[in-house]
Amino acid sequence: MTKMMKKCLVVVVALGWSGLAQAQAGIYGQLTAAKLSAANTAWMYGPTVGLYYDYGHGLVATGFDVRGSFLGRGDTNGAGSDESLMTGLLGVRVAATPHVLPLKPYVEALGGFGSLTAGQGTTRTSATHFTYQFLGGVDFTFFPRVDWRVLEFSYGKLSGLGDSYAPKTLSTGLVFRLP
Repeated sequence: MTKMMKKCLVVVVALGWSGLAQAQAGIYGQLTAAKLSAANTAWMYGPTVGLYYDYGHGLVATGFDVRGSFLGRGDTNGAGSDESLMTGLLGVRVAATPHVLPLKPYVEALGGFGSLTAGQGTTRTSATHFTYQFLGGVDFTFFPRVDWRVLEFSYGKLSGLGDSYAPKTLSTGLVFRLP
């Protein structure tokens, strides 16, 4: 390896490390409530957990998010109406970080697989399909590495099930940003 190649390698490694130093990752847990568009379906509740990774600490950062939701509602009236929605999603995210405020608004577009069980009797649906979600929210920093995910709203669809089963979700939770 020539001297010039070694110098180039050192510059490339240094630039790579400086890019990593600007990156931000976080793990989060949320309490999520979901409502399907279908008639006679109740709200479902449960946890959403995930990991995000943002590149850069400027005013706008881009990255990705991977998450899983485990929502359900038990059969409360004995009519066989237990409902559940389980999703595994991965996608892109864009977050704004106005350094003068401890707020971090973000938007995401995610895709993956979802398993839905809803309805009763002849209208009962139980299927696993491709699903997508568009979501937005805002995080509030209240400790150096801990954020409160104040509110997150999403709209999604499970392909192959039409407009009847388009879940809308509301979430709140905690984000632990990794060093």
